[in-house]
Amino acid sequence: MTVTTSVLPMLFTEVEVVSVERISPSFVRLELGSAELAEFGVDGQRWDQRIKLIFPDPVTGGITSTEGADDSWLATWLEQPAEERGHMRTYTIRDVVGSGADTRFVVDIVLHLEGELVGPGSTWASRAAVGDRIVMLAPRRGYPYGGIEFRPAPGADLLLVGDETAVPAICTVLEQLPADARGTAFMEVPEAGDVQDVRAPAGFEVVWLAREGAELGQGLHDAVVAHLGIPGARVEVSADEVDPDLWETPFYSSSGEEVPGDVTGVGGTYAWIAGESTVVTGLRRHLVKELGFDRSQVAFMGYWRRGVAMRS
Repeated sequence: MTVTTSVLPMLFTEVEVVSVERISPSFVRLELGSAELAEFGVDGQRWDQRIKLIFPDPVTGGITSTEGADDSWLATWLEQPAEERGHMRTYTIRDVVGSGADTRFVVDIVLHLEGELVGPGSTWASRAAVGDRIVMLAPRRGYPYGGIEFRPAPGADLLLVGDETAVPAICTVLEQLPADARGTAFMEVPEAGDVQDVRAPAGFEVVWLAREGAELGQGLHDAVVAHLGIPGARVEVSADEVDPDLWETPFYSSSGEEVPGDVTGVGGTYAWIAGESTVVTGLRRHLVKELGFDRSQVAFMGYWRRGVAMRS
């Protein structure tokens, strides 16, 4: 008798913490390993590839099982109480090291957001130790997965902008760019100790902005506005104007707007902006409404929102 097993179109596997490093006051770097990561793969560059991590419930320790998972696993998972199934959050693959069964993902996690709700990911990462185990969803070689938003036209001038939640993605993109890439990256972090060494092409300016207790996003907004030469005061965005699911790229719109679905031949400036939704909304207004950026030239992602618990 022949027994067949279902292969999911993504990696849905339990991973083990191989190493833990506190790389700055606000970031912890983890290496997560599993023999199944030998099947990881994407079509082309990895860029800002997102993955999902499922963390244990901070109180009960409950977490999902990958055993026997089939195409219905997500619906089954969602039906379970959070204290039994754990909590799913999204992160960027900072790096991939090793090969074959020894493949490991490097993931940088922000330990806290000033004055905000401390989520299960930050709580778990602050206590993580070698040997701890969690569940991961990631691309499987040969299957479409999504999760890459950095898709500029060839030869475009690049503008990368983000707060600490976007730092891993921006740094990862910078380190994968071709040597002749040009542009500017603005990254805001809680304090000067969070500034990281990052490789970037010679034609790229990397600007770190340390808040040091100032209002989140103010320095980032002002620096980008000055860089673009936009006249006028900083745009104020009210709470009811913020889309909690803000995600506007040339290929997808959370608001349902028509999207071009293509960036070929656009040239000019390509902007990739991610972080707190209110800050991202204000910058989007400047670029699209005041500077007249084409929709095919911008990607705006609300990674989180002040005062709101982050979702998957």
